[in-house]
Amino acid sequence: MAKKGNRVQVILECTEARKEGVPPTRYVTMKNRKNTPGRIELKKYNRYLRRHTMHREVK
Repeated sequence: MAKKGNRVQVILECTEARKEGVPPTRYVTMKNRKNTPGRIELKKYNRYLRRHTMHREVK
């Protein structure tokens, strides 16, 4: 069997979209579970709001 690595696939969802009444955008990325055990936050582009917004990892 293959060894399960520290890198996992995570989904980032926009935190500001629901307040504005538009659908939230989602991005898929990889993170190293060992280096970043907590949830990550990145600024990504939201096409509905037409600006960069904060995206947080969802479970």
